[in-house]
Amino acid sequence: MLFARANAQEEINDQSLRYQEQRMVFQQWDQNKFTPTSGFLGLNPYYWLTWGWFYPNYHKTDLRPLSATGPQTQRLALVGTMNSIDNSYKLQSDTVRNTALSQIANQSGAITDADPLWLLYYDDEFKPVLNYSMATILAGLSPQVSAKLISEGTYTWYTNELSRLKQRIQGAHTTDMDRGARIMAYFRLLQDYKKISGVWAIRTASAQSTLNMAAQQQKLQNGQVTITGWTPHTDVAIANKVLQHLQ
Repeated sequence: MLFARANAQEEINDQSLRYQEQRMVFQQWDQNKFTPTSGFLGLNPYYWLTWGWFYPNYHKTDLRPLSATGPQTQRLALVGTMNSIDNSYKLQSDTVRNTALSQIANQSGAITDADPLWLLYYDDEFKPVLNYSMATILAGLSPQVSAKLISEGTYTWYTNELSRLKQRIQGAHTTDMDRGARIMAYFRLLQDYKKISGVWAIRTASAQSTLNMAAQQQKLQNGQVTITGWTPHTDVAIANKVLQHLQ
């Protein structure tokens, strides 16, 4: 028990140290609280032993880190300024990022499958070109017409035109370009497809008509068709009516 009391720590309550701690940390820098004081006529030796080693005007110079001009206050102000600058840079970078993403979405050929106009219109319009085959091309045609188109080379011409048009469509669909230019390319390619499909329809109808005429002629030659209501006098009567109108 005696040993414990002898070695127990005691709280130090030194007024000079307390004042110095308060000055250096947070409280007002009060030069009147520099203890020990200089005494009468500055003859206090403890004052000179304590404060005589410091530079002149030490009492009058506010050295608190958190003073108005202290290093910590300046550091905090600098941190606040840097945060403001960082936020400004972040805002600018976000703006640049959003602009870049918008331009990428507007020009990139990697995401054109999600374009609303492609999904709602052009994808369906170009399916006969992008997914063509012999079955889809000759669908609805009789075997005779199909054979005639293939033998005459019309089918080969049409598939070659579709192949070239398909390459152009895929190029416009996957190449990086402005969305407006891409839509105009779709429009022109669709017009080209309509022209090609129109020619194919005309040649298909012509092949069907030729086959019908050949079949009719064959029936006439074989005597399978009887012409009724015609006599040589009929041609004479028609000629006379024409001459009467000309007079």
